[in-house]
Amino acid sequence: MNGLLKLSKLIDSLTERIGKSIIWLVLIVTLIGAGNAVMRYTFNYSSNAFLEIQWYMFSAIFLFGAGYTLMRNEHVRIDLIAGRLSKRAQTWIDIFGIIVFLMPMAIAVMVMSWPIFLLALQNNEQSSNAGGLVVWPVRLLVPIGFFLLVLQGISELIKRIGFLLGRCPDPTEKPRKPTPEEELALAIKAQKGEL
Repeated sequence: MNGLLKLSKLIDSLTERIGKSIIWLVLIVTLIGAGNAVMRYTFNYSSNAFLEIQWYMFSAIFLFGAGYTLMRNEHVRIDLIAGRLSKRAQTWIDIFGIIVFLMPMAIAVMVMSWPIFLLALQNNEQSSNAGGLVVWPVRLLVPIGFFLLVLQGISELIKRIGFLLGRCPDPTEKPRKPTPEEELALAIKAQKGEL
Protein backbone atom coordinates (compact mmCIF):
# COMPACT_ATOMS: atom_id res chain seq x y z
CA MET A 1 0.00 0.00 0.00
CA ASN A 2 2.91 2.37 0.70
CA GLY A 3 4.08 2.08 -2.91
CA LEU A 4 0.59 2.86 -4.16
CA LEU A 5 0.35 5.89 -1.86
CA LYS A 6 3.69 7.13 -3.25
CA LEU A 7 2.30 6.68 -6.77
CA SER A 8 -0.79 8.64 -5.71
CA LYS A 9 1.39 11.49 -4.41
CA LEU A 10 3.33 11.51 -7.68
CA ILE A 11 0.10 11.70 -9.69
CA ASP A 12 -1.21 14.43 -7.37
CA SER A 13 1.93 16.51 -7.84
CA LEU A 14 1.64 16.20 -11.64
CA THR A 15 -2.04 17.16 -11.45
CA GLU A 16 -1.23 20.09 -9.17
CA ARG A 17 1.41 21.43 -11.59
CA ILE A 18 -0.92 21.08 -14.57
CA GLY A 19 -3.81 22.67 -12.67
CA LYS A 20 -1.74 25.65 -11.60
CA SER A 21 -0.35 26.05 -15.13
CA ILE A 22 -3.72 26.10 -16.89
CA ILE A 23 -4.88 28.93 -14.65
CA TRP A 24 -2.71 31.15 -16.86
CA LEU A 25 -4.74 30.07 -19.89
CA VAL A 26 -7.74 31.84 -18.38
CA LEU A 27 -5.81 35.11 -18.45
CA ILE A 28 -4.58 34.48 -22.00
CA VAL A 29 -8.09 33.64 -23.24
CA THR A 30 -9.42 36.80 -21.61
CA LEU A 31 -6.71 38.96 -23.21
CA ILE A 32 -7.26 37.43 -26.64
CA GLY A 33 -11.03 37.94 -26.32
CA ALA A 34 -10.58 41.56 -25.23
CA GLY A 35 -8.05 42.18 -28.01
CA ASN A 36 -10.38 40.67 -30.58
CA ALA A 37 -13.28 42.85 -29.38
CA VAL A 38 -11.14 46.00 -29.45
CA MET A 39 -9.92 45.22 -32.97
CA ARG A 40 -13.45 44.47 -34.15
CA TYR A 41 -14.98 47.68 -32.81
CA THR A 42 -12.01 50.00 -33.28
CA PHE A 43 -10.55 48.84 -36.59
CA ASN A 44 -13.52 46.87 -37.95
CA TYR A 45 -11.26 43.83 -38.17
CA SER A 46 -11.95 40.36 -36.83
CA SER A 47 -10.32 37.00 -37.32
CA ASN A 48 -11.72 33.51 -37.06
CA ALA A 49 -8.28 32.41 -35.90
CA PHE A 50 -8.63 34.60 -32.80
CA LEU A 51 -12.01 33.07 -32.02
CA GLU A 52 -10.81 29.54 -32.60
CA ILE A 53 -7.68 29.90 -30.48
CA GLN A 54 -9.98 31.04 -27.66
CA TRP A 55 -12.08 27.90 -28.14
CA TYR A 56 -8.95 25.73 -28.17
CA MET A 57 -7.64 27.27 -24.95
CA PHE A 58 -11.07 27.10 -23.34
CA SER A 59 -11.15 23.39 -24.21
CA ALA A 60 -7.69 22.92 -22.70
CA ILE A 61 -8.79 24.66 -19.50
CA PHE A 62 -11.70 22.28 -18.99
CA LEU A 63 -10.06 19.10 -20.25
CA PHE A 64 -6.78 19.55 -18.40
CA GLY A 65 -8.53 20.97 -15.33
CA ALA A 66 -10.87 18.00 -14.82
CA GLY A 67 -8.28 15.95 -12.93
CA TYR A 68 -7.29 19.00 -10.86
CA THR A 69 -10.93 19.56 -9.93
CA LEU A 70 -11.28 15.90 -8.96
CA MET A 71 -8.12 16.05 -6.84
CA ARG A 72 -9.32 19.17 -5.01
CA ASN A 73 -12.74 17.57 -4.48
CA GLU A 74 -14.37 20.60 -6.09
CA HIS A 75 -16.64 18.78 -8.53
CA VAL A 76 -20.40 19.11 -8.18
CA ARG A 77 -21.95 16.73 -5.70
CA ILE A 78 -25.56 16.21 -4.83
CA ASP A 79 -25.40 14.88 -1.31
CA LEU A 80 -29.03 14.23 -0.54
CA ILE A 81 -28.24 10.80 0.81
CA ALA A 82 -24.44 10.51 1.03
CA GLY A 83 -24.14 13.65 3.17
CA ARG A 84 -26.06 11.88 5.94
CA LEU A 85 -23.83 8.81 5.91
CA SER A 86 -20.60 8.18 7.79
CA LYS A 87 -17.24 9.08 6.22
CA ARG A 88 -16.55 5.38 5.61
CA ALA A 89 -19.86 4.93 3.79
CA GLN A 90 -19.20 8.06 1.72
CA THR A 91 -15.77 6.68 0.86
CA TRP A 92 -17.31 3.40 -0.31
CA ILE A 93 -19.73 5.37 -2.49
CA ASP A 94 -16.77 7.29 -3.96
CA ILE A 95 -14.91 4.04 -4.66
CA PHE A 96 -17.97 2.61 -6.36
CA GLY A 97 -18.43 5.79 -8.42
CA ILE A 98 -14.77 5.87 -9.48
CA ILE A 99 -14.73 2.21 -10.53
CA VAL A 100 -18.17 1.95 -12.11
CA PHE A 101 -18.72 5.42 -13.59
CA LEU A 102 -15.61 7.62 -13.77
CA MET A 103 -13.00 5.15 -15.00
CA PRO A 104 -15.05 3.38 -17.70
CA MET A 105 -16.33 6.71 -19.07
CA ALA A 106 -12.93 8.40 -19.04
CA ILE A 107 -11.16 5.40 -20.58
CA ALA A 108 -13.85 5.04 -23.26
CA VAL A 109 -13.64 8.71 -24.25
CA MET A 110 -9.83 8.59 -24.22
CA VAL A 111 -9.71 5.47 -26.41
CA MET A 112 -12.45 6.58 -28.82
CA SER A 113 -11.00 10.09 -29.27
CA TRP A 114 -7.51 8.85 -30.21
CA PRO A 115 -8.45 7.66 -33.75
CA ILE A 116 -10.25 10.97 -34.35
CA PHE A 117 -7.07 12.83 -33.45
CA LEU A 118 -4.95 10.54 -35.66
CA LEU A 119 -7.29 11.06 -38.63
CA ALA A 120 -7.21 14.83 -38.17
CA LEU A 121 -3.41 14.75 -37.96
CA GLN A 122 -3.06 12.47 -40.98
CA ASN A 123 -5.36 14.66 -43.10
CA ASN A 124 -3.97 17.91 -41.67
CA GLU A 125 -7.59 18.83 -40.95
CA GLN A 126 -8.30 22.55 -41.15
CA SER A 127 -11.15 24.55 -39.75
CA SER A 128 -14.09 25.00 -42.09
CA ASN A 129 -14.11 28.71 -41.22
CA ALA A 130 -12.25 31.15 -43.44
CA GLY A 131 -8.93 31.99 -41.82
CA GLY A 132 -9.45 29.26 -39.24
CA LEU A 133 -6.79 27.13 -37.58
CA VAL A 134 -5.55 23.62 -38.03
CA VAL A 135 -7.78 21.22 -36.06
CA TRP A 136 -5.54 18.35 -34.94
CA PRO A 137 -4.09 20.14 -31.87
CA VAL A 138 -7.53 20.60 -30.34
CA ARG A 139 -8.42 17.01 -31.20
CA LEU A 140 -5.32 15.93 -29.24
CA LEU A 141 -6.57 17.77 -26.15
CA VAL A 142 -9.41 15.26 -25.68
CA PRO A 143 -7.37 12.05 -25.24
CA ILE A 144 -4.72 13.87 -23.19
CA GLY A 145 -7.33 15.49 -20.94
CA PHE A 146 -9.11 12.20 -20.31
CA PHE A 147 -5.78 10.40 -19.77
CA LEU A 148 -5.01 12.95 -17.04
CA LEU A 149 -8.48 12.37 -15.57
CA VAL A 150 -7.87 8.58 -15.56
CA LEU A 151 -4.54 9.12 -13.78
CA GLN A 152 -6.21 11.28 -11.15
CA GLY A 153 -9.04 8.75 -10.83
CA ILE A 154 -6.42 6.09 -10.02
CA SER A 155 -4.89 8.40 -7.43
CA GLU A 156 -8.28 9.10 -5.83
CA LEU A 157 -9.07 5.39 -5.73
CA ILE A 158 -5.73 4.67 -4.01
CA LYS A 159 -6.29 7.44 -1.46
CA ARG A 160 -9.79 6.26 -0.63
CA ILE A 161 -8.67 2.66 -0.16
CA GLY A 162 -5.77 3.96 1.94
CA PHE A 163 -8.23 5.93 4.07
CA LEU A 164 -10.40 2.85 4.63
CA LEU A 165 -7.30 0.89 5.67
CA GLY A 166 -6.23 3.69 8.01
CA ARG A 167 -3.06 4.39 6.02
CA CYS A 168 -3.79 8.00 5.02
CA PRO A 169 -6.04 10.89 6.02
CA ASP A 170 -9.48 11.47 4.52
CA PRO A 171 -8.83 12.62 0.93
CA THR A 172 -12.09 14.56 0.82
CA GLU A 173 -11.23 16.66 3.87
CA LYS A 174 -10.46 20.18 2.77
CA PRO A 175 -7.76 21.96 4.73
CA ARG A 176 -9.26 24.88 6.60
CA LYS A 177 -7.52 28.13 5.86
CA PRO A 178 -7.98 31.11 8.13
CA THR A 179 -10.35 33.75 6.84
CA PRO A 180 -8.89 37.15 5.94
CA GLU A 181 -10.33 38.48 9.20
CA GLU A 182 -8.60 35.74 11.21
CA GLU A 183 -5.32 36.41 9.39
CA LEU A 184 -5.62 40.11 10.23
CA ALA A 185 -6.35 39.35 13.88
CA LEU A 186 -3.31 37.06 14.04
CA ALA A 187 -1.12 39.72 12.41
CA ILE A 188 -2.32 42.35 14.92
CA LYS A 189 -1.64 39.97 17.84
CA ALA A 190 1.82 39.19 16.45
CA GLN A 191 2.57 42.89 16.11
CA LYS A 192 1.52 43.51 19.69
CA GLY A 193 3.62 40.57 20.83
CA GLU A 194 0.62 38.62 22.11
CA LEU A 195 1.52 35.45 20.24
